[in-house]
Amino acid sequence: MIDDDTLPGTERFDPRATHLVVLTGMSGGGKTVALRALEDLEFYCVDNLPPALLPQLVDAVGRGAGRRRRIAVGVDVRNRGADFTHLPTILSELAATGVQPHLIFLDCRNDVLLKRYSETRRRHPLATRGMSLADAIGKERRLLRPLMAIAEKVIDSSELNVHQLRRLVATGYAQATKGLTLMFQSFAFKRGLPLDSDFVFDARCLPNPHWQPRLRPLTGKDAPVREYLDNEPLVAEYLADTARWLDAWLPRFEQDDRSYVTIAIGCTGGRHRSVYLVEQLAARYRDHRESVLTFHRELD
Repeated sequence: MIDDDTLPGTERFDPRATHLVVLTGMSGGGKTVALRALEDLEFYCVDNLPPALLPQLVDAVGRGAGRRRRIAVGVDVRNRGADFTHLPTILSELAATGVQPHLIFLDCRNDVLLKRYSETRRRHPLATRGMSLADAIGKERRLLRPLMAIAEKVIDSSELNVHQLRRLVATGYAQATKGLTLMFQSFAFKRGLPLDSDFVFDARCLPNPHWQPRLRPLTGKDAPVREYLDNEPLVAEYLADTARWLDAWLPRFEQDDRSYVTIAIGCTGGRHRSVYLVEQLAARYRDHRESVLTFHRELD
């Protein structure tokens, strides 16, 4: 598990350059979670792209009229053979054109991978007929060893849950964005406080959709729940007061050179009120901030 607060290359992110983050590693190691975290940071993200197409992607996305300067691509064993052999050369050629490549390898212990596949019942991409899961993992590790050797950073996700990995990637690359990155997180008080929160707001005083039978199986993302809470004056007052407080104090954190702040909002079950409030606040701040992330602990 990595022990620093930032990912490689973040200290040298030039806002004028096009940056290409290539995420690779063991299947089940968290590549999809990492890619989604970068997508939340306004990276243009593509999963499972053949490495040979990287130059065309950079040309199309990073150098056109509506160019995007931050691109993230997932590469895994579904792209086999010569794709892995040629990736270092492709990245070197892109670097020679002025693109700044960053190769990140997501690793995980074999015993943890076996457990993850057992729990999710997913099929390993190399587990062909007659090959055991353990053998498929071993074969994948051998195929990926050359990329692991040249990666800027290897992240071992063995002891990380999806929330910790997502925050790790997001905080590491928050420095690549302009201004303060905000993470709005919903949670259930009955499952404890999120330990990584900077501010915690308690929404248990608000009307609870849980007690409406038709709303109980839904979440704060669903239209019927939103409509119910939209029509509650106390909810509107809570939102306005919370936004007013954040407007007053977030600039102080920016002046203190903070790059990332997590605002956690909790309710009893973490499915209705807190989710609704997180989505409403995130939408409000996305109107004038570049990097606003959301995470729903009890849903994701």
